[in-house]
Amino acid sequence: MKILLIGASGQLGRDLMTTLAHHDVLGTARGTLDIQDVKTEADWPSPIALDVCDAIEVRATITSFSPAIVINCAAYHRVDDIEKDASQALAVNALAVQRLALICREVDAALVHISTDYVFDGAKRTPYVETDPPNPLSAYGASKLAGELLLRAAWPKHYIIRTCGLYGLAGASGKAGGSGSAARSNSNFVNTMLKLAGEGRTIRVVNDQTCTPTFTQDLVRQIARLIETDAYGTYHITNDGACTWYEFACEIFHLAGVQANVQPVTSAEYNAPARRPPYSVLENRGLKMLGIDQMRPWREALAEYIALKMARS
Repeated sequence: MKILLIGASGQLGRDLMTTLAHHDVLGTARGTLDIQDVKTEADWPSPIALDVCDAIEVRATITSFSPAIVINCAAYHRVDDIEKDASQALAVNALAVQRLALICREVDAALVHISTDYVFDGAKRTPYVETDPPNPLSAYGASKLAGELLLRAAWPKHYIIRTCGLYGLAGASGKAGGSGSAARSNSNFVNTMLKLAGEGRTIRVVNDQTCTPTFTQDLVRQIARLIETDAYGTYHITNDGACTWYEFACEIFHLAGVQANVQPVTSAEYNAPARRPPYSVLENRGLKMLGIDQMRPWREALAEYIALKMARS
């Protein structure tokens, strides 16, 4: 199967490139990869340059490659920055998604789009299912919801995948919800916590935002199963269980055998510019109904990630 993967240089995209390697996959990225990243993944093919906001480039790439499936991992997720200026978020997270959907409709290609738990307001205290009404608290969440709505209106052959708290071995993220330091660094939450602990820093992590951390390798294996079906629609895909960001940080240090000065704080005490949902645990109900939900508990996934990371260091 021919698959066009947009956003192939991020932590999710790079795991997708590996997992889908038995298909004919063309990866794209807006920027160039750091040479050290390339050296550590010799078998990983370099992506071609593509700006998802460039309508001419996107149309030319899709029509020339003629994929059966387009997977869109491109996103603008600097949550606090978006609260001040949402223009780039709307361009990438909403308008570019609509454009992709319309071009996919023209060439009859299914579109896989990655969305977020931030489309919910967290007022519910039991796991959200796919049919629960969204109500984002932040401009970022609103931009992602807009992308979902525009996609549904444009092209029915789609898979919208909502996920949460991603961390992967490629380690690139700007969306961390539990620590301001994590949100500013070019790393995922796990890597940032270990880095701050290694520096002997006092680490303040919110303890009143509950989510489900998700290992990208687990997510991409589930996406690979899902796209083999024609069961189009919206799906929640996260590891199983729930924790606060503070509990997540404590488990990171426990599994890594690291001593850290980590302190729980409230969201009000932290006072980030953008509001996060206090509860954004997702239930993989759609996958369960298809009989293909194989997402393991988050602690088990984190333990494997820590072991793989330590083996690489």
